[in-house]
Amino acid sequence: MMENCLFCKIIAGEISSEKVYEDDTIFAFLDINPASKGHTLVAPKKHFSRFTDMDAENVASLFEAARKITAALENALLAEGSNIGINDGEVAGQEIPHVHVHVIPRRKGDGGRGIKSIVWTEPDTNNLKEIAEKLRRAL
Repeated sequence: MMENCLFCKIIAGEISSEKVYEDDTIFAFLDINPASKGHTLVAPKKHFSRFTDMDAENVASLFEAARKITAALENALLAEGSNIGINDGEVAGQEIPHVHVHVIPRRKGDGGRGIKSIVWTEPDTNNLKEIAEKLRRAL
């Protein structure tokens, strides 16, 4: 637990939340500023500031919980789909430096858009091979 982390305090029960799921490694709760009815945050109990700080085991448990919660939200709230994502880093919109997955239930006609509406810079696509090679070298 990080002493000044809001989500660590929520997970520890020091700050109240509307918990929807908990297991040995994951804690999920309703977002207090939801994008849609049922918007849920799925967080690892262990503090990770950034998604890239996580190991494979923790990533797997985080996304398995997100999968379960997405199915439950869609069934319980009659949602027709969901946006599932992570804001990783301040520039990407991460407001709380504790990794968490947003599960945002979607309904036809809700006015929302897809994940590409977050940013659209229209980068040059003539150099895709070069970009792919840089990524492969970085792995």
